[in-house]
Amino acid sequence: MSDPVVPPSDAPPLLDDDLVAAVAALVEAGHRSHVVALIGDLRPADIADLLQHLPADLARVAFRWLPDDLTSRILPELESAERVDLLDGLSTSELVTLIDPLASDDQADVLADVDVTQADDVLVQLEDSIDIEALLSYGDDTAGGLMATEVVSVPLTASVAEATEAVRANADAVDPVFAVFAVDAEDRLAGVIPLKRLLLSPADRPVYEIAEMDVVSVEPDLDQEEVARIMERNDLVALAVVSAGGRLLGRITFDDVMNVIREEAEEDLQRAVGITGEEELSSSVFAVSRGRLVWLLLGLVGAYVSGLVIVGFEEALQVAPVLALFIPIVMAMAGNAGIQSSAIAVQGLASGDLWRGDLAKRIGKELAVALLNGAVLAVALAGIVLVSGFGNDTSRLALTAALALQIVIVLSTLVGATVPLLLERVGIDPALAMGPFITVSNDILGLTVFFVTATILYL
Repeated sequence: MSDPVVPPSDAPPLLDDDLVAAVAALVEAGHRSHVVALIGDLRPADIADLLQHLPADLARVAFRWLPDDLTSRILPELESAERVDLLDGLSTSELVTLIDPLASDDQADVLADVDVTQADDVLVQLEDSIDIEALLSYGDDTAGGLMATEVVSVPLTASVAEATEAVRANADAVDPVFAVFAVDAEDRLAGVIPLKRLLLSPADRPVYEIAEMDVVSVEPDLDQEEVARIMERNDLVALAVVSAGGRLLGRITFDDVMNVIREEAEEDLQRAVGITGEEELSSSVFAVSRGRLVWLLLGLVGAYVSGLVIVGFEEALQVAPVLALFIPIVMAMAGNAGIQSSAIAVQGLASGDLWRGDLAKRIGKELAVALLNGAVLAVALAGIVLVSGFGNDTSRLALTAALALQIVIVLSTLVGATVPLLLERVGIDPALAMGPFITVSNDILGLTVFFVTATILYL
């Protein structure tokens, strides 16, 4: 069988379904050189994306065909589940070849996806095994789990020329270099010199004269979400990680934090729609089912309780069947109002703009908004009822529906605004307050308020 013709091009191929199909066909046909030529010029992140869209067996073949230096750069870009699959079956020596060129933080991430026994065998053969072992001891969602141990540091007494030479000497190991850290005689962080300032300063000037002494740093056990907030708040491209005694341990760069922000946003979005865990496209059917089933069961129980509320007012419905018309209206408006207010609260907590001390102010503002929106919606509903006409009791029905809707909007808004704050105070992710939790609770609350109001005013 002749090799398929691959048209020459100076530009990298476009990453799309056609490229995936072409690579799949070439792999199935066994044309290794064509696969390497076709995707070798892509960025590592794009190749990782392509591999994740190929069938698993073809992805493993294509991955092993690529040159080792390119494969090493692809590894940090892969999702964890995909990385586990692609690394499965590689020998210890092959893993060492792929992992050793990586930065320490990436080495730790990759080793975490390798079989524990084999990971130990790989670790002892890595050049920076002590540093990697230390990184693996930190939690994945902490500053220590994010940091790389490779840094450019110089004594406070060093000259600008010596600091510049340190940048050159560490250019390969520390990539990219954003700043040089200044340390004292006991290796404690004392200052930081932005790279631009270093390059523009006279060579004989001492580092302590140009260093920024008010250094923002974090300890390794700090949660990664707080790390992201600190870097965003201080406009940092690199953040020092220090021990409890102030000794410089490593650095976190903005690209690591961008990944954290994306992961946290995805996690909050999933929890908001009733998905627990971290569902990915590559997750197994069982993992996806397990992450969704908990909230579906909660929704089932909530719907059943809502049904019990309706059954509890069966006599009222028999006397005035027209009340059934307002059940979906009340449930929809209660859920929507609660989700709106909870979304703003969760967003404020996630960004750090909303503090616990803001509770009274926040509740007051939400109450004002709920009263205003509730009044507008109540008048609109009353007008619809009056125009529709329901016999002699139309005016009383319009008043009942309007008042019930006003109360429901106010209560649902307050529930949506306060529950995230209360969950955050007791250490539970406030994103859980959104979606099914708020919808189910406000459905029950809204129906109860509506039927009680109708019983008092209309029946």
